[in-house]
Amino acid sequence: MKYQWIYGFTAMGLLASCNKMPKPASETKPNIIFILADDLGYGDLGCYGQKVIKTPNLDRMAAEGIRFTHHYAGSTVSAPSRCCLMTGKHTGHARVRGNTLVPLQEGDTTIAELLLRAGYHTALIGKWGLGEAGTSGIPNRKGFEYFFGYLNQVHAHNSYPDYLWRDTSRVMLNNGVILKPASRPETEGGVASQKNDYSNALFTDEALRYIRTNSKNPFFLYLAYTIPHANNEALELNSIPIEIPSPGEYANTSWPEQEKAKAAAISYLDKDVGRIISLLKELGIDKNTIVFFSSDNGPHQEGVNPEFFNSNGPLYGIKRDLYEGGIRVPLIVWAPALIAQGKESSHVSAFWDFLPTACELAGIPVPAWTDGISFVPALMDKEQKQHEYLYWEFYEQGGKQAVLIPSGQKAIRLNMTNNPDAPLLFYHIFEDPHEQNGTGVVSPEEEKLFLSIMAREHVPSAEFMFEYEKKKEEAH
Repeated sequence: MKYQWIYGFTAMGLLASCNKMPKPASETKPNIIFILADDLGYGDLGCYGQKVIKTPNLDRMAAEGIRFTHHYAGSTVSAPSRCCLMTGKHTGHARVRGNTLVPLQEGDTTIAELLLRAGYHTALIGKWGLGEAGTSGIPNRKGFEYFFGYLNQVHAHNSYPDYLWRDTSRVMLNNGVILKPASRPETEGGVASQKNDYSNALFTDEALRYIRTNSKNPFFLYLAYTIPHANNEALELNSIPIEIPSPGEYANTSWPEQEKAKAAAISYLDKDVGRIISLLKELGIDKNTIVFFSSDNGPHQEGVNPEFFNSNGPLYGIKRDLYEGGIRVPLIVWAPALIAQGKESSHVSAFWDFLPTACELAGIPVPAWTDGISFVPALMDKEQKQHEYLYWEFYEQGGKQAVLIPSGQKAIRLNMTNNPDAPLLFYHIFEDPHEQNGTGVVSPEEEKLFLSIMAREHVPSAEFMFEYEKKKEEAH
């Protein structure tokens, strides 16, 4: 996709054009904060229909801002989804297309690099997953002046790790010996024998310090929590998979312990997001800060049952699916003085739209190479340009592709291991959000359109190949 919907005025000029807003006294660029949850389902928040888990702060953000109902993650698992978010490209074009140790390269430009060049201070606090130590993909080489958190995704499974990274140095934590499953001794994952320093609490404290320090300067903060992702290694050691300081208000429920932990983790995240918003107000910079909140993919079933809390809401599918439940995620945007308030938007958008949106907010040109479209007009409750289509591909479970077009018609191709031309399944997500009817009728022209998009948007990758591509390469 080649969309460069660039406006001929600055972000502040755009914001001032909103009739409700007086013209700002200065031309200061807005601060941008993107808060990312890990494996949080579409139905895990009260403002998206959750009935049991309490999320009052995020619900208030939605009530004061904009709640998007058709926003999509970059992928159905972590690393490629985060790559799409950072680089503005979908998984048919992005460098990282799966959960493997493939780093971003020098030529992969991130939104942090663009904002840094535009005079922003930039920080990543939390989980990265796009480059190991010593590679070209570490945060400090991809536009982040400051980094505190996890580089490795498996290491990030453990919420009580032995160390975290601060820039390029390890910071040792006060947690006990890390016990590792015998089946995976080579990984950085594990379970702490003594749990003192909770990584997500450290991330919040670090974020609060960063905001205080940079309150007089335009900044971009990417705050990537690991809640409510499971500690997969804990499952092998017969421990509770979602690690939290305590079950809190859910301690006396009759739920299974692992479900108490999941609910507590989500409420813990909600409280910390509330602390971020409170600090912005305390410092008086809430009027010039825009906060995005989303999740990297749908809910997992690693030690928990996503149906227990109806984590995918009205949608079908979970993490690793290209059905709606695997890729449609919450998106809340909050900036009371800058955008429309108390709105719900059905604009169809995806992670690769964040890069052009942030560029426009910062008043800088949108790169021609992005697959995204700025959704600043939707934030202003104005007429919004639409995608011609959204595209995903996924390399696990035999290989999958999916395309969604504005009419709500969606095509999914599964099990591409031996047949790259496997038949398409068709759905209409507006009429059938649970995707029950996979034999939906489409015209020959529509089917031809879906097939052409899948063929065109999949640009071969040396690091990520469908099985049929590997066989073809081996044959040569």
